[in-house]
Amino acid sequence: MLRHYLTVTLRNLLKHKLTSAINLFGLTVGLTCCLLILAYILHETSYDRSVPESGRIYRVTRTFYNPDGAPTLQLAAVAPVVGPLLRNDFPEIEKLSRMILYSPVAVRHQDRILTEDSLFFSEPAFLDLFGVRMLSGDARTALREPRSVILEQSAARKYFGDQDPLNQELKIDGRLACKVTGVYQALPENAHLHPAVLVSFSTLNDSTIYGERNLRTSWSNNAFYTYLQLPADYDPARLEAQFPAFLDRHMPQKKRATDYVAPSKMTRLELQRLTDIHLHSNRADELEANGDINRVYIFGIIALFVLLIACINYMNLSTARAVLRAKEVGVRKVVGAQRSEIILQFLGESVLITALATALAVGCTVLALPWLSRLAGTQLTPALLWRPAVLLGLLVLPLVVGVLSGLYPALFMSAFQPQQILKGFMKVSGGLAFRRVLVVVQFVVSIGLLVGTAVVGLQLRYLQQAPLGYERDQIVNLAYPQTLSPQYEAFRHALQQQTGVRALGRSSRIPTGRLLDASDAAASVGDSLRPTSANVKYVSIDEHFLPVYGIKLAAGRNFAPRAFPTDTMGYILNETAVRMIGWKSPAEAVGQSFRYGGVLGRVLGVTEDYHFESLHQPIVPMVMFLSTVTSRASYNVLSVKLTGGNVASSLAHLERTWKEFLPEQPFTYTFLDDSYARLYQAEQRQSLLFGIFAGIAIFIACLGLFGLSSFAITQRVKEIGIRKVLGASTRTIVVLLSRDFMRLVLVAALLAFPLSWYVMHRWLQDFAYRVPMPWWVFPLAGLAAAAIALATIVSQTVSVARANPVRSLRTE
Repeated sequence: MLRHYLTVTLRNLLKHKLTSAINLFGLTVGLTCCLLILAYILHETSYDRSVPESGRIYRVTRTFYNPDGAPTLQLAAVAPVVGPLLRNDFPEIEKLSRMILYSPVAVRHQDRILTEDSLFFSEPAFLDLFGVRMLSGDARTALREPRSVILEQSAARKYFGDQDPLNQELKIDGRLACKVTGVYQALPENAHLHPAVLVSFSTLNDSTIYGERNLRTSWSNNAFYTYLQLPADYDPARLEAQFPAFLDRHMPQKKRATDYVAPSKMTRLELQRLTDIHLHSNRADELEANGDINRVYIFGIIALFVLLIACINYMNLSTARAVLRAKEVGVRKVVGAQRSEIILQFLGESVLITALATALAVGCTVLALPWLSRLAGTQLTPALLWRPAVLLGLLVLPLVVGVLSGLYPALFMSAFQPQQILKGFMKVSGGLAFRRVLVVVQFVVSIGLLVGTAVVGLQLRYLQQAPLGYERDQIVNLAYPQTLSPQYEAFRHALQQQTGVRALGRSSRIPTGRLLDASDAAASVGDSLRPTSANVKYVSIDEHFLPVYGIKLAAGRNFAPRAFPTDTMGYILNETAVRMIGWKSPAEAVGQSFRYGGVLGRVLGVTEDYHFESLHQPIVPMVMFLSTVTSRASYNVLSVKLTGGNVASSLAHLERTWKEFLPEQPFTYTFLDDSYARLYQAEQRQSLLFGIFAGIAIFIACLGLFGLSSFAITQRVKEIGIRKVLGASTRTIVVLLSRDFMRLVLVAALLAFPLSWYVMHRWLQDFAYRVPMPWWVFPLAGLAAAAIALATIVSQTVSVARANPVRSLRTE
């Protein structure tokens, strides 16, 4: 019996080649999209899961609050003192490790000097917590002694080539001589951090580097990534519930306004599961760019929609072509076939086509994964699909998809009455309403994806073209080493001898970065100096920073320490800070007393608001001041403004001057434009993938529409012939045949518009600054879908409408 069903199935597939090809191709494309997106989702959800006991490991994070309880800063790291105090107060913590990023930094081996972007000071427990495999050296002792360093295997090759790195010396930052005590295997690609060099944490006890006292007492330098492991079946909420009392017990209380406020009212510690970091964390100072769980959900939904469209095609074409198989069903019923047997045959055909499509889709997926990896900016390999659970799913997939897409056609065709069919009295028109519903669903999804693609593209264009309040063209950024400070003026003079260099300035942070530094502020309001309720962030700058970036002043003047030595005690605020402090205008703020971080001075100027951070964040109150020898806010970045002429020549001059003054520091730079583009890299990739999948969805929908319209035209050939004989024009016939399908597209558009508006409105809320929802996108997407659908239908109707009616009526 099964062999007979298989024979009939193959004969029908070969007999109706166009229908079979459309079904097979549509299902293959839909399944390929699903498998590609599945590979992406599996990769995104696999982060840090290879770490032993990953479900019991947590990262300690910190959030700061303003007086009304709103969070002002969410950090991925905490102060150095937190780790030891947690270890002392909570014996249930099984393991704990701290680490701090110390990059970019120059690392030297003999005459070879390189910039290291992933160097950490780390406690020994990190190796055990993350299951780091040592290739040489002893994990128990490798990071025990001060000035010990272990290298990831590729870093070892980078510095030592084929030599054995053990017991050799690396000089870090031109002053820290460390001995290599081990080489370790790189953490997998799907980890949220990838340290290349690990220096023993005890090295930081040296007062010339950080200092043991600061490690033991500082609550301000929140740059220490702290991980801990809890016992099995231990509820982390139990530990978190004790954190407020822990903070009040150990943190010094600070005065806010006129009274003392408990530390737990100003800041909070939280536990973040290790496996949640990549998809559920978007805190400041993340070690690497994280993913987004919402993006995973979006692409998962897109995959289901694309597969749904492909299944709808199969159901539409199968039911529409039922008339061609009506006599087959009638004959089978006459010779004794039961309805269940007929249903089984049609389901078998559906499963067979789906199985073939699945096999083709797996092959297409393997070929397309490198392409998707480049688009997604991650490493996707076929191994993601060879997991037992996925392989089992691939085996079950043809059965599930085949039954879902073939069940309705099987039930529909098995219900035919043999008496009517064999006497020729039956015209198969049942299921028409259902097929129309399916076509509408297809185009609702397709139009929704078109709207999404357009809105994402418009928001990205806005991000690229929005006025930022500063210039970002032709600016080169370099890490500023403190060793340059004594000879900086000579360095600046030498650089400006080149006509290609317009200006250069120094700062602790630069635009496109995050404003993470803040201190207590007080301002003169009325007759007294009052603490401000605003959380004012700071950046230390020199007098050339504002001109380099073209930042305009709304009132007052720039720093001029040569003409006014007291400017070292002065401040420049932005307009947002002025408003939040309570001054009526920038002009009123100039000359007012302002105290920041315990240093009392006066407001020298007020800049116009500018977007220091990305447009995801609102503009925050900000203060700028000069860095001094005693200031803790040292300069970290050098910004060089080029004239925009011969950039290559200007960079060559910059490199020569750099090497003349800093022979121990490698010359590395980035363009500010590139840093700005990286802020929205995830959105750019999302926009591109959105467009691709929207195009695929439209293509599959039109593929089904092509099959349906082809069949509908075949059924109405004689009607067309009669209309032509009666004088109907080609245009009239084309409109007649297209009208029904275009009505369905119109209904789909009316349903898609409110749904897509809601989804994209929610997506835009992730941006503090965004385009208003463009109303014209909706009719444009509807017209685009209608035009594509119309072109699909007209491509077939024109040839039929122009045909000689004698041929179609000859058999009458």
